[in-house]
Formats: sequence, C-alpha cells, structure tokens
Amino acid sequence: MPPRTSNAADPARTPAEPRPALRVAVLADSDTRWKWGALTARRLTAEVAGTDGRGVRPVEVSGLLLRGRATPTPRQLAEVGEVGIEAEKVREVTAVEFLHTVRDEGYDVVVLALVGGGVQAMLHGLAALHLTRRPVIVTGYVGVVYEKLADGLLLRHGADIVLANSAHDAGRFRAVYEGVDADASAVTEAALPFLGGAPYRPEEGRDTVVFAAQPSVPASRADRTYLLRRLVEHARLHPRREVLLKLRSKPGEHTTHIEELPYQKLAQKLPGGLPPNFRLVYGHMGEVLDRTDLLVTVSSTAALESLHRRIPTAVLTDLGVREPLGNHHFVGSGLLTSWDKLDGGFRPRPDSAWLAGQGVAADGSYGTAYDTARARVAELLAEGRLPPLAPYYTPATAPGYLPGILARHHLAPDGTPLPGAAAPQEPGRVRGAVRETVRNAARGAYRHGVQRVAPVIRRMGEL
Repeated sequence: MPPRTSNAADPARTPAEPRPALRVAVLADSDTRWKWGALTARRLTAEVAGTDGRGVRPVEVSGLLLRGRATPTPRQLAEVGEVGIEAEKVREVTAVEFLHTVRDEGYDVVVLALVGGGVQAMLHGLAALHLTRRPVIVTGYVGVVYEKLADGLLLRHGADIVLANSAHDAGRFRAVYEGVDADASAVTEAALPFLGGAPYRPEEGRDTVVFAAQPSVPASRADRTYLLRRLVEHARLHPRREVLLKLRSKPGEHTTHIEELPYQKLAQKLPGGLPPNFRLVYGHMGEVLDRTDLLVTVSSTAALESLHRRIPTAVLTDLGVREPLGNHHFVGSGLLTSWDKLDGGFRPRPDSAWLAGQGVAADGSYGTAYDTARARVAELLAEGRLPPLAPYYTPATAPGYLPGILARHHLAPDGTPLPGAAAPQEPGRVRGAVRETVRNAARGAYRHGVQRVAPVIRRMGEL
C-alpha cells in the first residue's frame, strides 16, 4: 500500500462515513522528553478532535525516538508511566528518516520533544520539504528553565506553538523573542507537564523521606558523595523513617543528561554500608510521591510535582545556591534549607505568591491549564494551509552557528539531507533484517563509547 502524503486531497465524504483520524507524531530524544511529548500530544488534541461539529475524530499518536546518545531503552519507556502509547509501538529513527516519515504520512500535528538544537534542525528540515499542507508544529520544555534561556528559546523559534510551563516562563520567553525582534506570538502559557496524583495526606505510621537524584546535578564526585552520605546519615538518625533515594536510570542507561557518577556505584563504596531503612528505588515519580512525606532535592523538577500535590518539599543549600546547581530558581520559594535543619525536624513552607507564578497549579486549576494551547491548536488546524516555517536562525542571520547544528543531524545549511544521509531502501526481508542487525550493533558500540569510554577519557584529562 502506498504511503499517504501530506499533499493528497481528501475525497468527499457523506455524513455516514467515519471521521478521519487526527494524526499526531511525537519525536523525542530521551525518556523524560518522550513522556513530555506524549502527554502533551494527548492534552492538546483529545478535545480538539471533536470541536468542529462533525462528530468526534479519533486521535492516532505515533511515537518516534530520535536515535542518539540518550535514546531510551525499553525498560525506561516502560517506567515512564501511562502516556497512552504502547512502548512496543514506539520506533527509533534518524533525523532524515523522521523527515521522510512526515513527508509520507501526512500528520496533522507534530510535537518536537527535543533539545533545542534538535528542534532547530527539524524545523529547517521540515521547511525544506516544501509541503503543500504542513502539520502544526509544537515544542516546549520538560521542566524548569534555569539555564541557556536565550540559546534554548531561539533554537525553538519557528515552531507554531512554544509552550511555557508557567506565567513566569511565558513572560520571560516573550521578552527574549521581542528583544531580538523575533515574532513572539508562538509563546503559549500552559503548565508543568507531569503534574497529577492525589493531594498529600499524612498516613498513620508512615514516615518516608525521598531524595530525588539528578543525573548531572551536582557534577563532581565529592559533591555527589556528600549528598549520599548525608542522606544515609539521615536514615541512621531516624531508624523508624523510610529513606528512599529515587534514581532516574540504572548504570549504563542515559536520560536527558549524562550521568557519569551514578549514585548506585557511589553507594557500593560508602564506608559502613547502608542502613536497613535506606533503599534505592526506580520507577514512575508519581508512584513514589504517592508514599512520600518529605521530598528533598537539589533542583529537580520533581520538587514542583511534589508542590503541586502539597507534599512537604525541601531544596538543599548545602552546596550553595548557585546557577550551575539550578537551585537559584527556588530563591523566594521558602523551600531552601539544609540537611542540618532537616535532620532536626524542620519542614519548609512554600511561599504562596512564588507558587502562583510557577505553573504548579496547587490551587486546583491544572484541569484548565492547557485550554489556551488546545484552542490555539484547533485554530491552526482550521486554517488548513499554514504559512512556511520561519525560524529566527537562518544561513543569513547565523551563518557561523546554524550549519553546525544542522550538520549534527546530517542536514545541509538549507535543511535538505546531506549526501549519503538517507540510505536507499533494500528489498527483501532477509537483507532488511541483516541491515537492522548491523545498525543495532553499530548503535550499541556508539552508546558504549559515549556512555562508558568518553567519561573515562574526560576524567583522565582532569588528572
């Protein structure tokens, strides 16, 4: 069966015929961004599909993972939680394969759940397709934006919708775009993506402290060992309290950020071993929060998930309040404290004014947080033929920056695939299977290099 193209005309339908599905593609480059992209796709299209008075359209969401360093494993996909897309139906693609898929499949909406450079490359690649009828392009951020604000935003410019997770972020995003004379109309306020779960209620006999670890914050062995040691000491000081270290990935797996010093390995070398009331846990953050009485972190977005549910939450100052740690974002929140105070029983109370601007919707407004974005998607879909994509960066405005970003995804400065980037289709199932086996082996070697060998070389260079 030939593929459906975005340029195909819709045949006339009678009212008795079923509505065509609203077709959505999510392209993600890590486990966390996959979760964000899939949830965002569902939130933005579930009601839009039935708003034109012709009956409810089914929504088909296709999951695509951009091949690279942080491509999630099947285990990571399974632990993401319920996003409405079966992990077995998610497939891995290169940037050029993704562009060919968009060209051939005729999607209505595409959610780019990628790092900024990936978004920029896909925008230029999509623009170079010159589709007669292109999809609505949505992008945004997984969590708190506390670094590379201008860089990340300008790399996302050109999408039809750039989601901001709070009123605070929406204002900052528009200021950046307007400050460089770029169109800021794509900025659309929503809320943080992973919020949900029942409000916090203490339970008789339960006393659980959870430390939400981050892959790259802090970065040094000394700092990570310090935090682990203080967490273990807290468990020893309170033997009746369950103390959990919530981890994002197992050694060898990658998330959005590189983790060169996994806490699992540091814990194995900790003098005196681990107390019986201390455990390492994985899995869905929401399920861990279901049994949490105090969430502790340096700057994880998990703190905002916790605040949404009104769980007592603490942001550590032990290593300082510094931009590289990300905890500077919580200045004014009322949550900054130290292990010494937590050991003594202190529980921070969040500042209500700070909370109101952070998109945590602790006031119960989360159910309507995506209404504006959903209406914007419906409006764009109703327009039919959308104008060409026009990112801020072009070969004329950023000739020393843009070509390198595109080349990393095997695209030329004009967004077209570089020679050799798209391998020809090989006929025959056997040859196709062999080719896929070779690809998997090469992919494994690549990941081993970036996950195991490269960190060792970097550490050797620091000696």
